Amino acid sequence: MISIYQLKPRFQNLLRPSVQRLYDRGVTANQVTLSACIVSLLIGGLVAVFSEHLWVFALIPLWMIVRMALNAIDGMLAREFGQQSRLGAYLNELTDVIADSALFLPFALIPDVSLGLVLVVTLGAIFSEYAGVLGPMIGASRRYDGPMGKSDRAFVFGVIGAGVAVGWLSALWINIILAVVGALLVYTLVNRVRRGLAEVAASSPEDVVNNSQA
Repeated sequence: MISIYQLKPRFQNLLRPSVQRLYDRGVTANQVTLSACIVSLLIGGLVAVFSEHLWVFALIPLWMIVRMALNAIDGMLAREFGQQSRLGAYLNELTDVIADSALFLPFALIPDVSLGLVLVVTLGAIFSEYAGVLGPMIGASRRYDGPMGKSDRAFVFGVIGAGVAVGWLSALWINIILAVVGALLVYTLVNRVRRGLAEVAASSPEDVVNNSQA
């Protein structure tokens, strides 16, 4: 399935000069990761507190763009400048779902927007990322399969936030979009599990048989 994640290499090429400058100034991957999460929490809290002023939701798309860049930057610092660490792996996965939750939940405060749908999408994002993280546990790679990966969610919620801020999206349309995103997240979860199992089966089918009989 097509995902915005597939555009990541091009995005990284655009950011590479900035990543070099950050490294030269002593900035680490973990610092970028934690900073992105902290700012996400602050923006989510700010939007929640002032949610009656719909223009404040314009902060979501603006921050999503910056956050996507920071997510790419921390990965590049880690891989290309020898900053990979076990702590960094934990921070990368945990802060992503924390930041997603902080930025998604304020949409439930918009009048007539379904709290249930917002929770479904928030939990779906957490579970689909967990399914991706489980890949290495069975001998597969960390799965980033779509169609509703992290970058795709950022794009969708950025569009929703912009639509709310300018008054172009009614609660009905937001609920419809959330329902579609929720369904795509379920498919993403299943797709990541299926692709992970297929990857292991293709690389060592005998191991899969032995594990299933254990």
